[in-house]
Amino acid sequence: MRTRPAWAGKNYLLLTGATVIANLGSSGALIATAFAVLAAGGSATDVGLVAAARTIPLVLFLLIGGAVADRLPRHRVMVAANALSCVSQGLFALLVLAGEPRLWQMALLAALGGTGQAFFAPASEGMVLASVTGEQAGRAFAVFRMGMNGANIGGTALGGALVAAVGPGWVLAIDSAAFALAGALRAFLDVGGVPARAPGSGVLHDLRDGWREVASRRWLWAVVVQFSIVNAVVAAAEAVYGPLVAEQHLGGPGPWGLALAAFGAGTVGGALLMTRVRPHRLLLTGALCVFPLAFPSAALAVPLPAGGLTAVMFGTGIAVEVFAVTWMTALHQEIPEEKFSRVSSYDWLGSLAVVPLATALAGPVQDLVGRTAALWGCSALIALLTAAVLCVPEVRRLTRRTKPEPAAGGAVPRAAGATESHTAEAE
Repeated sequence: MRTRPAWAGKNYLLLTGATVIANLGSSGALIATAFAVLAAGGSATDVGLVAAARTIPLVLFLLIGGAVADRLPRHRVMVAANALSCVSQGLFALLVLAGEPRLWQMALLAALGGTGQAFFAPASEGMVLASVTGEQAGRAFAVFRMGMNGANIGGTALGGALVAAVGPGWVLAIDSAAFALAGALRAFLDVGGVPARAPGSGVLHDLRDGWREVASRRWLWAVVVQFSIVNAVVAAAEAVYGPLVAEQHLGGPGPWGLALAAFGAGTVGGALLMTRVRPHRLLLTGALCVFPLAFPSAALAVPLPAGGLTAVMFGTGIAVEVFAVTWMTALHQEIPEEKFSRVSSYDWLGSLAVVPLATALAGPVQDLVGRTAALWGCSALIALLTAAVLCVPEVRRLTRRTKPEPAAGGAVPRAAGATESHTAEAE
């Protein structure tokens, strides 16, 4: 008797299992890193500096990572990136367990982890979708996202408990071991059906070629530009304004943590929904589901009571997940396989580049116009940008193909046994 769907082959199971393991470790490590800095005598500013040390190389090396992943076998790039993350987190754990780590040491190791992510993310984009047939791609990616989001929720809860019980050093060590195991699983991917790559003309040529692929598709660059701002204002609202509102009006960090957990639960619900629903107009459905991202900022501006905010965050999580699945399905369908990673790197860069600036400016903007006005401004920006994207005809018209077809540029459909995805996979 069959115990799993026919489309869940060896590669799909390896990729999904590796991602669940890695995200369990990484979600807990985010908490452990902050508490490691504080335990070493660091301030909130120092916590921010270590976080920035990870983000900066991630942004700087994303485009190069995309070009490299289109030149080399992607599973090897993923394994190498996992190995770098394993080493950086292992050294971080040793420093913390040995006692009195210095700020520059923690920042340097965080930067190494960010570098690994910069190469991993473009290589992993689309790998899960490439491991199943076109007919089942959306459902497969939804199940994958359900496992990934569930791992994020469980990893955050388990990580927080372990930091309190045994200290941040051991949680970082667990994360290092998780990267090692995830990399080992990815090393067993069967890539025999993947066609050999033709030699390229240089990294700069590949980057220009990737940019032409993005610029030639209005629906693609419109959504990338939209989310460069949307992600930035969402990050400012959640990282800066949300905790302040919770402290002053909702009863402290407990209700805010519950609201964030509700968002995570919503993403699992959204992924479950997308295993059943296959919208015909992919980007129209996805774009409409971006509007709810304006609701949490509005709820904080009011502010709604904790129960109302939690409900809003849950619904927003569902909507965001619908967008994520439809977006990746559209990319998988429309982008040539041999150029997927470099296009993905531009998607990642657009999504992350403005976030540090937005979080840095959130405080000064609040001082200038007030927190309530700043939060309403966040909501308005999200709504206006989403409405603008819906004015792009290609966004409204792009439809799901009932059978896989060659993507523009002459690429052949990806084989079911071939070889993973922005969607916030942590490695």
